[in-house]
Amino acid sequence: MLGQDGLEPGDELAATEALRADREIRMLIDAGRTGAANALFDQLLAKVPPNLAPWTRAAILTRRAVSAWRLRRIPLALELVAEGWSDIDIDHPRGSSAADTLGRLGYLLEGIGHRHAALDVARVAVEVARTGDDVEILAHSLQNLAGTLNFRAAEQPPAEAAATFREAIALLEEGLTLVEGGRIHLALTAAHGASLAGVGDLDRAEHTARRTLQAAAPEDNRWAMSVGNWVLATVRRAQGRLTEAADHARSAVHDAESVNDPSLVQRYSQDLADICHASGDFAGEADALRRNIGARRTAVETLQEGLGQALEQRRLAIRAQRLATAAQEAAERDPLTGLANRLGLERAAPHMLHHAATAARHPWLLLIDVDWFKAVNDAAGHAAGDAALREIAAILRTECRVGDLIARWAGDEFVVLLTHPATEEEAVGHAVADRIRTAVDTHDWTAVLGTAQHPTVSVGVADGPGTFERLFANADTALYTAKRKGRNRVEPFEQP
Repeated sequence: MLGQDGLEPGDELAATEALRADREIRMLIDAGRTGAANALFDQLLAKVPPNLAPWTRAAILTRRAVSAWRLRRIPLALELVAEGWSDIDIDHPRGSSAADTLGRLGYLLEGIGHRHAALDVARVAVEVARTGDDVEILAHSLQNLAGTLNFRAAEQPPAEAAATFREAIALLEEGLTLVEGGRIHLALTAAHGASLAGVGDLDRAEHTARRTLQAAAPEDNRWAMSVGNWVLATVRRAQGRLTEAADHARSAVHDAESVNDPSLVQRYSQDLADICHASGDFAGEADALRRNIGARRTAVETLQEGLGQALEQRRLAIRAQRLATAAQEAAERDPLTGLANRLGLERAAPHMLHHAATAARHPWLLLIDVDWFKAVNDAAGHAAGDAALREIAAILRTECRVGDLIARWAGDEFVVLLTHPATEEEAVGHAVADRIRTAVDTHDWTAVLGTAQHPTVSVGVADGPGTFERLFANADTALYTAKRKGRNRVEPFEQP
């Protein structure tokens, strides 16, 4: 069950203060008090209540992302929404917190210019909100979707626009039945007036717009006032009362500018320019167009900044991925020989054996032990012994095939895992093992070991389907046999 603002009951006490401050920031932004909003936002930014459920934390982070966006702190907004988005399971959203997160995500996508995705996310947010029990979040989701539809309709041909406005009206009227009074009710009322004006219901649109202005004034809610004046401008324009229409449109533009909403400024200033042109007020038209161009420039700069931030984040992500890959490779690599180490072999071998099983390939495992290596170390020294191991690693690379997995298992033991098509009858593992034994035995060791005893290798060979552990155990048994029979030889595993 979800509590107030879509929070899990156990999270409510921890998150109440953060949500209260979030709402206060939004009130300051809607009132055009950006300085005070920025100051409070900076205080709030470092405070995310601990131990929140993922959707609850995501809801708080996306709320803050919206506040950052409206304060024109674009990189921060993108960082916050990315962090919130990463916390959620987008494939199975349910409940009010999920709907709250998705609704605000849709708002940000709209602002970035990803408009098709924004509308899709807004629709999903409404459906998800219906699975929760927080009516305010459902009402807010309905208002967000309807507002998005209003803006789409304003750009459509009249025949298409009417249907879109009617869809918005149905959503808004549902939302108005869910809440009484408050900021969400005011937002629903304002958007409802715009939809009514869009379908030509001018009397109801004007009545709704005046109620919006009356409720917004005491709260100094400039956003709602801008919408109310825009609706009145639309009504007066349709009535042919162009002077009054221009006055309301100027008020709408002014209020939209004061709350840092370029999308509203673009819409309202374009309408104001059209009204001024129709009335012969060419100076007013030029001023409105300048405001429109300024808003569009801001929108483009916002998008450019967002793209720049995304590019920088991608660059950092690639760098982090490369560092992580390098660290993983280093952890799986033997520093002396450059071959895979035991960890690398144990990680790679199961995948190689699985592929062999699915691709009809026959697997072989060679376990190689250096004969008399302690004597080599004692006679020539540990540095020479290390050099000898590096020489043997080089021989293994030369004698094995591309695609064979070569690893230093431990000390003077090496492993080669290889496969070949099951249809081939040749005992490939035995052939590779014998090449390795011969190459080590005939190698010129003088430069590395001088006159000290030269190493040879014994090899145990196991093959057939099964796990890496089974193959290794069988090869180990075969290696023991090779050692017992005199070393410097290859022995296959034989079932007892």
